[in-house]
Amino acid sequence: MTEPGTGSDLQGIKTSAVDKGDHYLLNGSKTFITCGQQADIVLVVCRTNPDTSAGAKAFSILIVEDGMPGFERGRNLDKLGQKAQDTSELFFNDVKVPKENLLGQEGMGFIYLMRELPQERLSIAVSAVASCEAVIEQTVNYVKERKAFGKSIAEFQNTQFTLAQLQAEVTSMRVFIDRCADLLLDKELTTVDASKAKLLATELQGKVTDQCVQLHGGYGYMWEYPVTRAYADARIQRIYGGTSEVMKLIIGRDLLSD
Repeated sequence: MTEPGTGSDLQGIKTSAVDKGDHYLLNGSKTFITCGQQADIVLVVCRTNPDTSAGAKAFSILIVEDGMPGFERGRNLDKLGQKAQDTSELFFNDVKVPKENLLGQEGMGFIYLMRELPQERLSIAVSAVASCEAVIEQTVNYVKERKAFGKSIAEFQNTQFTLAQLQAEVTSMRVFIDRCADLLLDKELTTVDASKAKLLATELQGKVTDQCVQLHGGYGYMWEYPVTRAYADARIQRIYGGTSEVMKLIIGRDLLSD
């Protein structure tokens, strides 16, 4: 979905596919693509209708296969965190994509994306809560062992109050996320509820990792400590899958709609 000049605004996608009878001629580029270096099959969101009045019906999804002439992979991007996962640039230069590689129906691509985005956003929220729980557990173990001023850090009231607050918030968040998972399984999870889950869970993840780094002191800034890597990994959660600001827009529009 994501292009160099287009982030969360999917309707701004410029990658185009021109109908050439028995195939489409695909041109454009994508960036920040997860597993872009490894994927043998890439689902490309592109504009199949150049008419600006077509709105959401201007977009389709094409299946591009490894080895198709004109399909090139750019560099593996050097990220702040999540370094075990490759994230890449992809380029499409006059790629001939057979008509049978159209996913679903032409002009339905945007609608397909909207149907699946709630599940993607919930999956991000789930990973955020799981990360929070893991980081708190690691921090509890650390403060019990680390000594300062003749006693363990765990004995200080500030440590206890900080961890108690974080644990209470994460527990509450877990209940909401579990409820959203139930709704997803029942095919009742709405875009608005999924946006709430992603917004709240990822913002909480940022808060939890930051405060747990603080409780680690200087060691919280050292890469060999899990809390440091968790801190780096957490930052993207508020960006991909739709930024926190976009989540607020979705929730706000629903709240204020007639």
